Amino acid sequence: MTEKKFNWSVLIGAAFLMASSAIGPGFLTQTAVFTEQLGASFGFVILLSIILDAIAQLNIWRIIAVADKPAQDIANQVFPGLGYFISFLVFLGGMAFNIGNIAGAGLGLNVLLGVSVGQGAIMSAIIAIGIFVYKESGKAMDAFAKTMGCLKILLALFIAYISKPPLVEAAIRSVNPTHFSFTAVLTIVGGTVGGYITFAGAHRLLDARQTGVQNLPAISKGAVSAVGLASLMRLLLFLAALGVVTAGIKLDPTNPAASVFKLAGGQIGYKLFGLIMWSAGISSVVGSAFTSVSFIKSFHPVILKFNRQIIIGFIVVSCFIFLMIGKPVKILLAVGAINGLILPLALGIMLVAAYRNKIISNYKQPLWLTILGVMVVVVMTWMSYGAIVQILHP
Repeated sequence: MTEKKFNWSVLIGAAFLMASSAIGPGFLTQTAVFTEQLGASFGFVILLSIILDAIAQLNIWRIIAVADKPAQDIANQVFPGLGYFISFLVFLGGMAFNIGNIAGAGLGLNVLLGVSVGQGAIMSAIIAIGIFVYKESGKAMDAFAKTMGCLKILLALFIAYISKPPLVEAAIRSVNPTHFSFTAVLTIVGGTVGGYITFAGAHRLLDARQTGVQNLPAISKGAVSAVGLASLMRLLLFLAALGVVTAGIKLDPTNPAASVFKLAGGQIGYKLFGLIMWSAGISSVVGSAFTSVSFIKSFHPVILKFNRQIIIGFIVVSCFIFLMIGKPVKILLAVGAINGLILPLALGIMLVAAYRNKIISNYKQPLWLTILGVMVVVVMTWMSYGAIVQILHP
């Protein structure tokens, strides 16, 4: 195989695209809610989720890169029709998430500029569409993901600093928790690498033709970096919320993430929340639209030909549904859990594909990575069952 020059800018863009897709409005809401519920012990859930996320992401990115095919085509080769089923689940989950993302972006502009949430949603949808109208949409998407990712991390770092969290207790409870929740782990893992999110970066690399066995060391670094970026943001938000919760202040149940910023930083903190909520919403709109449509574009030449137009249509429909239904606050938590249920199925299919020569040719998947991948499938399936039991018998 001839050596290809690897484009590191695309790799970093792919890592930020995955991380930005993960760090949406639901991510902010989930982190605030579970910090209030579990306190410092939520650190253990984050640590456990980082390990599960990294294993899932490494397996999926590497197998897609070696197969040089999108996940749905790999799934169809594993078992005819399976790719269509996975695409249906991911596309539907991506649409549901995108409605929440547009709502979050609208809420962010409502706080920042004083416009209505609906007006903010329309303005945000227009900005997202602008990225895909641009001819070099791939480069624009990479640059946008990097900018928004850095902005979110810096703002979260500032709020974490001024909320003065108990760092020693957080460190102790991260390895020795007093509380645990199946639903929290499932939702956090689902919200970071579940559903469409884990495929966002891998499909971006595929789109930019940055694949192949010779590029696996770089691709592995990208996969781990993507999880690291999302986890850093989760950790900073957790510490910010912990500082507020430890001070004995109750979070506003109608908007827990906003109250963390407001209680920690006053009116300035509240405005910063608006900025972080908008950047979280808009970057997730871009990531969700791109990845959800990437799951259907290989099914028909017409979809491939009009790929950008379909992505734009996906954003328009998501915005229209939000404007018709209103703010889907409850589904932001629910969709994370649903995406967590999709993960063991998607990862399981990829692990089977790793041992089919017609899919991966002569590539040999490292045994340790397969064993860890199988463990994640088992653990996530078990936690899915535990979460369903918790929901049915609270």
